[in-house]
Amino acid sequence: MEPGLRRRIAIIAAVLVAICTASAHAEKEPVPVDVQLVLAIDSSSSVTMDEYYLQLEGYAAAFKHPDLIKAIQSGPQRAVAVALFEWSGSGQQVVNFGWRILRDEASVTAFAEELAVAPRLVLGGETAIGDAVDFAVRLFDESAGSGGRRVIDISGDGVSNRGRDVTSARDDAVFVGITINGVAILNEEPLLDTYYKAFVVGGTGAFALAARDYDDFRDVIVKKLVREITTIAAVQ
Repeated sequence: MEPGLRRRIAIIAAVLVAICTASAHAEKEPVPVDVQLVLAIDSSSSVTMDEYYLQLEGYAAAFKHPDLIKAIQSGPQRAVAVALFEWSGSGQQVVNFGWRILRDEASVTAFAEELAVAPRLVLGGETAIGDAVDFAVRLFDESAGSGGRRVIDISGDGVSNRGRDVTSARDDAVFVGITINGVAILNEEPLLDTYYKAFVVGGTGAFALAARDYDDFRDVIVKKLVREITTIAAVQ
């Protein structure tokens, strides 16, 4: 390659990096929101590929639901910040969707369409709910939103069997003002919702819902998101 061409390529690359860096800094400016919401999806060994994608499809359908869009626009800021990650064993958490602001039908629908085609990034592992909670707590440091309530949503089909003690992680999150809600999927463990209520969820207005199986997850997740966002708006 000619030296001149190599220099031009280097200059173009440097300009592109500078543009991307500037854009990243611009996007990091926090936006006032009514809630900052972290969605934590179970991707452990007990979750088959079909079941994992049923979870994502459930969230995609939920974010297209007109009731959810109304809920998002019901608060004083008329906006929420959302991030989503997959989790399984200790040290096995991967962000699938970084923070973004949802404020209108266009932004919510765009997020739903991304969810519908997203790949699975964590394949197998144990069930470390406490580690997932800790990871979610740290994500709030990178949030695109400011203000409002901070909420973690855990969905899963089993009790924690690895990593940090669940109640300790929950209590630490609640201590700093974070609410943890959950959806227990009962196809593997019929009493999992009782476990979630006792050991996983906590904080202001916390609740846990049960889905009979992954097919039922779609309907439950709509109810959960609408309930939690409208409740959040009501207590502002």
